Amino acid sequence: MCGARYCGGNEYIDEIENLCKDRALIAYGLNSEDWGVNVQPYSCTSANFAVFTGLLLPGDRIMGLDTPSGGNTSHGRKVSGASIFFESLPYKVDPKSGIVDYDKLEERAVDFRPKILICGGSSYLREWDYVRFRQIADKCGAVLMCDMAQISGLIAAKTCLANFLQESVSPFEYCDIVTSTNHKSLRGPRGGIIFYRKGSKPKKRGLLLNQGDGSDRYNFEEKINFAVFPSLQGGPHNNHIAALAIALKQVATPEYKAFMQQVKKKARALASALLDKNCRLVTGGTDNHLLLWDLRNLGLTGKSFDKVCEICHITLNKIAIFDEKGMITPGGVRIGTPAMMSRGCLESDFEIIADFLFRAAQIANLVQRQKASLMGLQSNKDIVELRTRVENFATQFALPGLDV
Repeated sequence: MCGARYCGGNEYIDEIENLCKDRALIAYGLNSEDWGVNVQPYSCTSANFAVFTGLLLPGDRIMGLDTPSGGNTSHGRKVSGASIFFESLPYKVDPKSGIVDYDKLEERAVDFRPKILICGGSSYLREWDYVRFRQIADKCGAVLMCDMAQISGLIAAKTCLANFLQESVSPFEYCDIVTSTNHKSLRGPRGGIIFYRKGSKPKKRGLLLNQGDGSDRYNFEEKINFAVFPSLQGGPHNNHIAALAIALKQVATPEYKAFMQQVKKKARALASALLDKNCRLVTGGTDNHLLLWDLRNLGLTGKSFDKVCEICHITLNKIAIFDEKGMITPGGVRIGTPAMMSRGCLESDFEIIADFLFRAAQIANLVQRQKASLMGLQSNKDIVELRTRVENFATQFALPGLDV
């Protein structure tokens, strides 16, 4: 850590990292007396595993959102490293609404009694009920951790609204630990970040992990920092930390808040345009910057649609829908609006993008039925036509930071 490096020659590196940490707290309106931050993780997956390593023993239990429901694999899915060392039980969304079933979550959490309860995911479209999560965590004696990787920029810009209230809601008000990646809605470099509570615990909060001795103060800082280094990582990526410091300075500006408000507005515009074409969107829309398009009623797989879009220079990714049994050939795709918003797209432009997406779905359906080879798609007449339209459209918008 800063001031205690193993190697010499870090005078200015320490200054940069401390500046980055200060800006991280400022970006989220946090007091340094109540919150600490580690900016050294190489990714959010690394950050999450560092939290588990620091606060848990092998075999301890964690509980996060099921991956087909929109959760992240690093929260304990069988393919993740966390599943090797810790026992995991996922909670799920309601099969009809696509929204977290908090009553069933509470029932399972009380029975399973995880040491860490995780809110946050990779493709969850609605606001999180942090108040309910806090109540459930206290009831089962768990540390409440939020992985805000996808929505960290929205939270920093205070654009996440409590249900039925036009008031900003933040995981920092209710969670004990908050992790994030830096390169998604935060628009920084690739890397991870961990926020952890410090100081005195609220008197009415239940006993937390490893604090059965009745301690009235949080003891996360030393454990998490030691888990990051030397337990899991070598030297920090100083260039990424410097880049994150720049991104966090931008995050604290009024311009960034206005940008994120527009990102959400454009996501709603894109959702509306797709719904007008009778496309099936998970939960019927979005509260953030993401859309999940369920392609199964079109007879399409996410894999086929993803590939056709890629050839047409449209970037999105295939993803499983919550009521699917398998994930080998997922039935949906995930679409986000920040990238094209960064290039200056207006709401009318996102209506054009919706036309491109719908046309790509028609082509993919035909290609899938004909079982056409991937080699032949590049010269497919319909694909060439759509690709040309996409190129002509995209070249109207400059790439931020580049002189073209």
